[in-house]
Amino acid sequence: MTMKAALYRRAGPAAEVLQVEEIERPQPGPGEVLVRVRASGVNPTDCKTRAGMTPRPIDGFQIPNMDGAGIVEAVGPGVDPGRVGERVWLWFAAAGQRRWGTAAEWTVVPQRQAVPLPDGASFDLGASLGVPAMTAHYCLFSDGPVNGQSVLVAGGAGAVGHFAIELAKRAGARVIATVSSAEKAALAEKAGADLVVNYRTADVAEQIHAFAPAVDRVIEVALGANLALDLAVARAGTTVVTYAAEAADPVLPVRACMTANVILRFVLLPGVPAAARDRAAADVTAALAAGDLTGLPVHKFPLDRIASAHEAAEAGAVGKVIVTL
Repeated sequence: MTMKAALYRRAGPAAEVLQVEEIERPQPGPGEVLVRVRASGVNPTDCKTRAGMTPRPIDGFQIPNMDGAGIVEAVGPGVDPGRVGERVWLWFAAAGQRRWGTAAEWTVVPQRQAVPLPDGASFDLGASLGVPAMTAHYCLFSDGPVNGQSVLVAGGAGAVGHFAIELAKRAGARVIATVSSAEKAALAEKAGADLVVNYRTADVAEQIHAFAPAVDRVIEVALGANLALDLAVARAGTTVVTYAAEAADPVLPVRACMTANVILRFVLLPGVPAAARDRAAADVTAALAAGDLTGLPVHKFPLDRIASAHEAAEAGAVGKVIVTL
């Protein structure tokens, strides 16, 4: 049996290497499930991998996109047959050496990476989770609980920032978010941030200090650009957790970091211990079931416009880019 899938056989610009073809439908192996994909989320990491910025071998072809949502249609040996018909959200579908991303009518993933999608949560929301929500979870909780703490989320309107705000509020933190526009401020406020500051204003640190004498944890999207602010609002023992790489590596002001007595943590989800990723998936699902996670504005593209979807994500579309199947 065949299916439609977006794929590429070499790294390069989206319009040059991405195409939609009819290929053989994969079958679930031991411990795997076959999922009929309803929505496929596009993340910056998907675009970087396709562009060759994070080199990896291609086994004949690669179907892009780590995250998605759909319905389990078949299971492999060792998987409970009762999972057939289950609504699920998917994470790390195309991780490692796996060729079966979510930009296809069907995909196969290890069963632990197909997580039950609570009733009431849309496929679009399910496809928006994965890398962003699990990254946000680990950044928030890798150094312990945040209940009663002040958390600064840089880039509060981005996907990671959005879920970081919502998960931090659910965990009992006071949340400050920085943004660059009124449109993004509205998104951060809707997510539940207690204070939203436009980082292009001159008195950012003063606004944050007026809200909280110091922040306990910083979820950082641009360490080089923002470290001076992070140090200005930190206390001794504040953890600055960064999850994104900038175009140029920042120069670290070692003495200033020593003087501030901060802790710098660097996070890339594939290197996070498996147990921590499983905890993140479970906690994200619990938050979904409780209605504590919401979606960003969605930009939808059909599968045959996969290149446009990747280009929109690369251009920094405000919200979430989703490929519909």
